[in-house]
Amino acid sequence: MGSTASTRLGAEHPVPVLGQQIRVTVRAGSGVPLVLCNGIGASLGTGGSPPPPLPYGFPYLAAVLGRLLKQVGLGGPVDVLGLSWGGALAQQFAFQHPRRCRRLILVSTGTGAIMVPAKPPVLARMLTPRRFLDHDYNAVVAADLYGGTARQDPTSVKRLLDRQLMDGTWTGYLHQLLAGSVWTSAFALPLIRQDTLVVAGTDDPIIPAVNARIMARLLPNATLHLHSGGHMDLITNAVALAPVIEAFRDPEYAQRSRRSSLA
Repeated sequence: MGSTASTRLGAEHPVPVLGQQIRVTVRAGSGVPLVLCNGIGASLGTGGSPPPPLPYGFPYLAAVLGRLLKQVGLGGPVDVLGLSWGGALAQQFAFQHPRRCRRLILVSTGTGAIMVPAKPPVLARMLTPRRFLDHDYNAVVAADLYGGTARQDPTSVKRLLDRQLMDGTWTGYLHQLLAGSVWTSAFALPLIRQDTLVVAGTDDPIIPAVNARIMARLLPNATLHLHSGGHMDLITNAVALAPVIEAFRDPEYAQRSRRSSLA
């Protein structure tokens, strides 16, 4: 987990929450804090907490996140962005803490166990964290696994992982897989009333774009944004997708961007 928030906290530090030590980085900013829920396996600037001894579920993780935010001084409303596996946590948090979640951003994600799955070869590669532990192997499978910009430059994801300060553990990866295998938001989405932005790539082998269309129909206040990229394009093509998210969080951002482009 990570967050961008209007707070004086800066350096990474461990926070004890419900019997666990959660590694937290809070970056100073202004406005409504943005909480980042990461995908499976890779840290991408977040993660690094020691894995718990026992498997966990998303309701528990959402409770941990709620308590964690209070302990770092973010007891008010936040916007929550979930990428891939982190999108499940973001959905669960919005469901469990409706007054704490102002806006919800779901990127390259689905409804869990009940969804349109990836093709079998892709699922087989998802069963192991090898791509995060062996970055050269990641470059070999990146195009078929992530699609989008990874097809044009398969080493883009490898370069991203090379910048990680730490890799995930087998235990942590297994716990994440188990959490996703027994969870679904399919029946809860109509109860999530927050304004929600659903972002998906039409070339995403891991989470086919049809899942985003289904989610957008089930969520009462959803906006669907489809792009031609793949699973990791929020990170590898942030120049194109970050403004979409900023405009959703702050409608005045879009107006300012238009005025600057016309100037």
